[in-house]
Amino acid sequence: MNTVRVAVTGAAGQIGYALLFRIASGQMFGPNTKVDLNLLELEQALPALEGVKMELDDCAFPLLNSVTMTADLNVAFKDVDWALLVGSVPRKDGMERADLLKINGGIFIKQGKAIADNAKDDVKVLVVGNPCNTNAWICHKAAKGGIKDNNIFAMTMLDQNRAHTQIAQKAGVPVSEVKKLAIWGNHSSSMVPDFANAMIGNKRLTDTIADEAWLKGAFFETVQKRGAAIIKARGASSVASAANAVVDTVRNLTNPTAEGDFFSVATLSKGDYGIKKDLLFSFPIRSNGKAWEIVQGVEHNDFLSSKVKATEAELVSERSDVAALVQ
Repeated sequence: MNTVRVAVTGAAGQIGYALLFRIASGQMFGPNTKVDLNLLELEQALPALEGVKMELDDCAFPLLNSVTMTADLNVAFKDVDWALLVGSVPRKDGMERADLLKINGGIFIKQGKAIADNAKDDVKVLVVGNPCNTNAWICHKAAKGGIKDNNIFAMTMLDQNRAHTQIAQKAGVPVSEVKKLAIWGNHSSSMVPDFANAMIGNKRLTDTIADEAWLKGAFFETVQKRGAAIIKARGASSVASAANAVVDTVRNLTNPTAEGDFFSVATLSKGDYGIKKDLLFSFPIRSNGKAWEIVQGVEHNDFLSSKVKATEAELVSERSDVAALVQ
């Protein structure tokens, strides 16, 4: 039986709490892989993390091999195969996005260096803490080659899942019928849910949903601003759905993609689709279970092209805001 060692940062936080039991149960890596968990928290949160470990123990998960709790970055990332960077400082009222980037920049610089110094050579890193695209860029730069270009990711699967559900509800079909609905760009209100190339069953989405005004308006806005709507409704940000998307992302990257489909994750741009190089940009992705590739040949109409350029411009601006931090 295989064994995978996984670091989770912010492990006592709400997303971490929702995520750990799903990893330990085998939902992320499958029923034939044992899991060693390295859990990172701030010193003051270690007592709460101890409670989480007690619950993990009490579940008696057959696949959970060990649990290490620490506030030391070097211990947390020692020999890990995967680093799931969940913890970050949340944006507060009145805080500009640029301010948040600089605050979190210090966190992800330290984590990138520690991953490079301690993790396995082929470590894969998924950044969840927002603004996740640029935090991932910071982490990768700080690692100075210690994280391979193909192994740094930022999560946009939550956005894809949200888009799938909105389309399925509008069309009156099961979510499983929605295919090839990629998220392009930044995990922010500029993200681009690509309805024009999506499928419902064996038909193009636009053949089933002919309401162009809804697709370009309410659908787009709902997906882009869903996170804010959840905060307004429940008084807290997305937790269970975010944890679910982490599981989906890792599972999608480590298992073959179904024929005729793809999934969304932000990866380091190498110029595909004319996107500027060295941005963590979300693309449609296919995996064979061991390696992944960007799906080629997807065409955009004028509406979507303009939206893709706008989200690219936002990421370029964010990169400029934090570039001095990693020099």
